[in-house]
Amino acid sequence: MSLSEQLPIFPLTSQVLPEGRMKLRIFEPRYIRLVKDSLQRDAEFVIAMFDNDKSPAEDDYIRPYGTSVKIIDFEPRDDGLLGITVEGQSRVRILGHWLESDNLRIGNIEHLPAWPQAALPDSCINLKEKLQEAYETYPELSELLPDLSYDRLDWLCSRWLEILPLDTDTKQSLIKEESCLKTQEYLLDLMGK
Repeated sequence: MSLSEQLPIFPLTSQVLPEGRMKLRIFEPRYIRLVKDSLQRDAEFVIAMFDNDKSPAEDDYIRPYGTSVKIIDFEPRDDGLLGITVEGQSRVRILGHWLESDNLRIGNIEHLPAWPQAALPDSCINLKEKLQEAYETYPELSELLPDLSYDRLDWLCSRWLEILPLDTDTKQSLIKEESCLKTQEYLLDLMGK
């Protein structure tokens, strides 16, 4: 059984997944309101990808699969903007959405089950090593993460989906899957066994 609720949506070109973390810069009044409301109510909001080829007024501008997130830290930035750090909570499906008077987008959200945890098979050691290498080369990718669970296939696949520059359709089709196995297959094809 999945729970359904109404949550604000923060559209981005990138995606965070459960157990992942992301820094955001907040400056538009509608998103300042989102942050205030989320902090006051200790509530989640949704990060969802958008379709660059669509107008923000079109129904399918917001892609249907995203992640509910919670604010875990905030700070005033040197540039005068508000910086927040969010942590992915659960994969979600956006059943519909609309704009409020200040253009903050609100959606009917269905929470999806977490990907089952899975141990890293020997066939995926290459994926682990390449992610470790990426994190060593670009420490800003991993500095927010409290744990580096390289030996969990579901965790590893989620982190790859966050950092790979995949087209929106590919990311959406992998995020909506009930487990990480399609992502594992995709990554192995992409990077070679």
